[in-house]
Amino acid sequence: MIVYVLNFLDRQIVNILAEPISRDLGLSDTQIGLLTGLAFALFYTLLGIPIARYADNSGTNRVGLISISLAVWSAMTALCGLAQNFAQLALARVGVGVGEAGCTPAAHSLITDSVPAEKRSSAIAFYGLGIPIGSLLGLVIGGVLN
Repeated sequence: MIVYVLNFLDRQIVNILAEPISRDLGLSDTQIGLLTGLAFALFYTLLGIPIARYADNSGTNRVGLISISLAVWSAMTALCGLAQNFAQLALARVGVGVGEAGCTPAAHSLITDSVPAEKRSSAIAFYGLGIPIGSLLGLVIGGVLN
C-alpha cells in the first residue's frame, strides 16, 4: 500500500503543479495535457498487460518486480525535476508511466498468492487505500510547494 501511495502521490503533484511547470518551461496547454495525460497513461496502460502476464508466472519474484518498478519511476521522477524542455519532460513522464506500470499487476499477483481466499478482498481493499491516500498527499504537498 505504501508503494501505491507513492504511485498516486506522484501523479497528483504533477497535476497540481501543472501551471507553474508550464510557466517555467514555457509549455502550451496542449503540451501540459500530453504530459499529465497521454505521455503517462499510454505507456502505463500498454505495459500493464505484459507486466501482469509476467507477474503471474510462478517463478517471478513479485517483490523484486515491485522494487525495480519503484526504482525506475523514482529515477524518472527525479529526471522530471531536471527537465529543461517539453521533450525531456515528456520522455521522463513516459519513464514514470513505465515504472508505475509494474506496481499494481505485481501487487495483485503477490496478494493473490500470499493471502488466503477468505481474506483476499480485504487485502486488495487495503492495497487500494493507496489511491485516496496518495492522491490526498499529492494534492496537499503540491499545494504547499506551489
